[in-house]
Amino acid sequence: MSLKAVLFDMDGVIVDTEPLHRKAYFKTFNQLGIEVSEELYTSFTGASTRKVCETLIQKFNLSQTFEEIAGIKRAHFKDYFYHDEEFDLILGVRTLIQHYYENGITLILASSATMTTINMVFEKFELEKYFSGKISGADLKESKPHPEIFMKAAEMAGKPIENCMVIEDSTNGILAAHRANIFCAAYKSLHTHNQDYTLANIIVSDYSELEVDKISKFF
Repeated sequence: MSLKAVLFDMDGVIVDTEPLHRKAYFKTFNQLGIEVSEELYTSFTGASTRKVCETLIQKFNLSQTFEEIAGIKRAHFKDYFYHDEEFDLILGVRTLIQHYYENGITLILASSATMTTINMVFEKFELEKYFSGKISGADLKESKPHPEIFMKAAEMAGKPIENCMVIEDSTNGILAAHRANIFCAAYKSLHTHNQDYTLANIIVSDYSELEVDKISKFF
């Protein structure tokens, strides 16, 4: 037995676009003239933009369509993505990605983000060459915590699920990996709040802890 594929979530794992999404969402709420509580905003963690917009339309009785709200948010996000000076890869993740790649491990990205955002990140940080495939949850019927995205990612990797590992940082993502019966490493950063790691197989706060020799005992 050995580790043959790693299925990466993106947000909070490879990049922290959360602060950018947050700024873009709150700018959007402002524009729509609605008051979104911290509690409601926190409940959106890991959900697709469509899901968030639909919830807002329903909750605040908005006249705008999903497309209109998503369009406003996307424009703000793009602006922050290219101009926010604090935006960078998460500490240690590039080294880990290169480490897996050099060890012949198949890498698949499985993120709730839209393919547009995924491609923007891959282009900006030049990650394309390391990954064999990318899946956007926005293109699937079900979103995390449903296991569909990770089952599809394992299939795309062409490896048995017992040889795969998911790296996640959110309650919904960890639950999705658990339901897909795939070993899950939870990455806990300084920015992570209110997430439940109970169902993760291991919890790390430094990516060097996920190097092949250190986790080989699990596979």
